[in-house]
Amino acid sequence: MKANYQNQMKLSQLRILVAVAECENFSEAALQLEMSQSAVSHAIATLEDHLGVVLVSRGRHGARLTAVGKRIVEHARVIVNRTEEIIKEAELAKGLKADQVRIASFRSVATHILPRAIAEFHRRFPSIAVHLIEHDNCGDVEHTLREGRADIGFILLPGGESLKTWELLRDEYLALFPPNVKVFSLKLTWEDLVNYPLIMHPPEDTMMQPVYAHVQACGYKLRAAYEVETDAAIVSLVAQGLGATILPRLAAQPIPANVQIFSLPVPLERIIGVAILAEALQTPAVYAFLDTIKHQLLLENL
Repeated sequence: MKANYQNQMKLSQLRILVAVAECENFSEAALQLEMSQSAVSHAIATLEDHLGVVLVSRGRHGARLTAVGKRIVEHARVIVNRTEEIIKEAELAKGLKADQVRIASFRSVATHILPRAIAEFHRRFPSIAVHLIEHDNCGDVEHTLREGRADIGFILLPGGESLKTWELLRDEYLALFPPNVKVFSLKLTWEDLVNYPLIMHPPEDTMMQPVYAHVQACGYKLRAAYEVETDAAIVSLVAQGLGATILPRLAAQPIPANVQIFSLPVPLERIIGVAILAEALQTPAVYAFLDTIKHQLLLENL
């Protein structure tokens, strides 16, 4: 007669097996699980009796998994982890009724990153309202967070001291040249840039301050022939042959196919992060959206 293992095993036994495997010691596993050592030992013995195999070798060396124990504990970890995810989803659902999330972001993230994340969040939590405030620069985003008009902000790192932040992605600054311009060296040089008419954001723009400082640190100085405040207008002017520019890749998208793209002679990137007020009491909806955006970017970077 075939044994019905599924009905005989308990989730608690699998949790204990995973803990013993990680600690390699019954007493340490008991401390981690806040149980008595005898209860841990009894749970493992009962599970072994149900399965008909020895999972743990006991001795002065501690508790070591047997060969079959090592194979079984991998399945146990999956079951335990999946169970925790089920509980997490249920807890979120209970705490996310008639809630809202207020998000502040600068333009390129609001345009290219947030739409997919908001769509996924709406799919998971259709009853949660999302309010998006778009700013021209991340300085305004931080100000909106501190005023309490937003729960989550997308900023350039590092952020202010009152913020709790997480890095999301790194965005390379690119040099964009008109279609018919010939860059005569195999690699773009600073001379190619500084000697060509440039279409740039104003130097005081938060996004561009690192660029001007970076170029100056390399011994050169940028002089803009045109100062334009919007990313799309700058890229369009480059495509029309009026000059070159330096923009983060995300801000420059979509880049016309005929525009020439180069890395800077000394590469530079900006770090985009997500922020919340460190001392604020956040709702479950806020943490649910943070999980959604992190998971979304993880999938896209696989």
